[in-house]
Amino acid sequence: MSDEKKSPTIAEGAHTAFANEMSYGDYLALDAILTAQHPRSKNHNELLFIVQHQTTELWMKQIIHELTAARDALRRDELPPAFKMLARVTAIMHQLIQAWDVLSTLTPSEYMGFRAELGHSSGFQSYQYRAIEFLLGNKHRKMIEPHAHRPDIHTWLTSLLEAPSFYDEALHLVARRGLPIDAAVLNRDYTQAHTHDASVEAAFLEIYRHSEQYWDLYQLAEELVDMEDYFRQWRFRHMTTVERVIGFKRGTGGTAGVGYLKHMMDVKLFPELWHIRTSL
Repeated sequence: MSDEKKSPTIAEGAHTAFANEMSYGDYLALDAILTAQHPRSKNHNELLFIVQHQTTELWMKQIIHELTAARDALRRDELPPAFKMLARVTAIMHQLIQAWDVLSTLTPSEYMGFRAELGHSSGFQSYQYRAIEFLLGNKHRKMIEPHAHRPDIHTWLTSLLEAPSFYDEALHLVARRGLPIDAAVLNRDYTQAHTHDASVEAAFLEIYRHSEQYWDLYQLAEELVDMEDYFRQWRFRHMTTVERVIGFKRGTGGTAGVGYLKHMMDVKLFPELWHIRTSL
């Protein structure tokens, strides 16, 4: 008899009978996921475009899940769980930044081979991306208009528009800890984007200058800076990828394309946290 061991073809003890059991594919609903790509042309490159955007939407679903839970944790003064969730959001954004490298392999001529099939559909119409912006505080009521044909989505986005953003909840927490923030900031119209406020900047300066005394608030501030840093990098890679693929053509959804994306690069979600860097 040979002393050589046979190479196993199936891992020992692996479950292989699934007639009445849940399999890996069942748990992940892979039949639904892997058959959800429907290219409208015969162009080889259209599948990449679809997969890129579908996976991005899946990651955005997770971001919304984490941000919503982290916001609720702030309301309960439970900062350690919120920090964990925010760190996960930042890691996901890092993943999304790297994903643009894949779409950047699409050349202008390859994209133009199927662009007409997109009609008026555009990433500008992503309701999950809009939800993330609203959760982070970049709010404009007109951004809900593209979703008027979907009452369920319109209602959801309206609720996020009218609710305090994550940053609003952070400022409420800072105020509960005894740092003075103007009542006009705490009781403002939450449907409007937050703008720079001197009392908020003064509160964060106090936190940074006495970080040992306000360590958890100091950590929260840095988590917010990390998140916005990655969010801005994500926007930047979006802008450069669009410019690389279509130049300065108008977007399929009617936006100014690169021009619109460049304008969005100037938006600061947490302006006081960036402004205090000069004063410290």
